[in-house]
Amino acid sequence: MRSCLTPVSSVAGDSVITVEGLSQNGITRAAGVAGAGCAQCGYCQSGQMLSAAALLMRTPNPTDTDIDAAMSGNLCRCGTYSRIRQAIHQAAAREARK
Repeated sequence: MRSCLTPVSSVAGDSVITVEGLSQNGITRAAGVAGAGCAQCGYCQSGQMLSAAALLMRTPNPTDTDIDAAMSGNLCRCGTYSRIRQAIHQAAAREARK
C-alpha cells in the first residue's frame, strides 16, 4: 500500500511495516533486493523492498509473472527491473533453503 496515497485514518488499529521495520519484523527476504546490485540511484529502493517483502510473504516462490505484477507499481528510473526480478528469485531461494 502506498503511504503517499493512504490516509493514516484508514490504517488505524492495523499493523504498519515501514522499510526501516523490515528486519525488525523478521521480513529479511527483501534485503536481497537491496544487496543484489539492483539499486543504482536509490530512488525506488524503499518501495521495491517493501513490495518484494509483501510479495514474498504472500507467495514464497513467485513466478516471473507474480513478480512483475507485484512490482508493477514501482518506477525504477535506472531500469534495473530484470535485476530486481532476479534478486527476488534469489531471496525466495535462500528462504526456501532455511
